Amino acid sequence: MRVVGIDLSGPRNFADTCLVIFEERGNEIHLKDIREGMDDDHILEAIAGLGKENRITIGIDAPLSYNSTGGDRPSDKELRDLIKAKGGGTSIMPPTMTRMVYLTLRGVTLARLLESLGCDLAIVEVHPGACMLLRGADASDVKKFKNDPLARGNLLRWLEDQGIQGLSPRETVSDHYVAACAAVLGAWQWSLGKARWLFGASPPHHPYDFAC
Repeated sequence: MRVVGIDLSGPRNFADTCLVIFEERGNEIHLKDIREGMDDDHILEAIAGLGKENRITIGIDAPLSYNSTGGDRPSDKELRDLIKAKGGGTSIMPPTMTRMVYLTLRGVTLARLLESLGCDLAIVEVHPGACMLLRGADASDVKKFKNDPLARGNLLRWLEDQGIQGLSPRETVSDHYVAACAAVLGAWQWSLGKARWLFGASPPHHPYDFAC
């Protein structure tokens, strides 16, 4: 099985999109590829390149649905309440919030495009910060990793302890890389039936599981 994590950015900000590909080996998954600055065509090319003989699990850090009336989906409220109960450290925003709506547009479109490839794939919406926090990562590191290189290094070492192998920090490690690797953790554990939090799909409006 291949496990892919995508830290998605808005449609006009491709430089901040990071995709990582891992290969399952027993009780671990091992890093095979890192791709940054990915537009939709590049993402489709990367997934299609994995072939149709491999099962592919894809965790996408972006809303993959929205409420027709706007505001929180039930899943957003439930996860936000859970994160608050755990002491915070990350944020959950409504998909139609001004700063989120373009990311939601890209997420919904990308999921549809991936499904059109005809590969043996499963897609799950994930939230990297929540994926780490709910598994015991240091809340301070989760809160600071977007701006703090030390926190990013700490989280990569923590991720390796969770079975995500090959993440030894390079000289410069972006927050998008860390988020993509955390998205892989959430997707991998979801594929094994070991999600720490799961809000099941409710088609047709919410066609994908949301898991951490």
